Amino acid sequence: MSERSKAVPTGKVKWYDAEKGFGFLSREDGDDVYVRASSLPEGIATLKAGTKVEFGVLSGRKGEQAHQVKVLDAPPSVSQNRRAASRRSPEDMATITEDLIRLLEGVGTAYRHGRHPDAKTAKPTAKLLRALADELDL
Repeated sequence: MSERSKAVPTGKVKWYDAEKGFGFLSREDGDDVYVRASSLPEGIATLKAGTKVEFGVLSGRKGEQAHQVKVLDAPPSVSQNRRAASRRSPEDMATITEDLIRLLEGVGTAYRHGRHPDAKTAKPTAKLLRALADELDL
């Protein structure tokens, strides 16, 4: 078997900072490996700690770096673990929905003016959308 035909390294995300665009993967068979945003699969902007991944390794000036990262198994979301917990009250859900509508109006306005919403608007909107979706999916 040649060196190139060895199994692709696997590991878990140690941490990843989407704003800075980098993080580290804990390799199952070795040291931690640096990972940049450009190595993530298309359409994935962040990695959650604990996510199982497969990746290639390149040697660079500052050590080993992951490339062509493939997500194998994401850990369950904290909000998904709420299934066993009780549902939020209708009053709480009304407040979440109303806040979300206000945020979405701002997002829509930005898009109508030919630009993407800024991170200060996009992040809380995404967080509320996920919370609402998880609650509706119970």
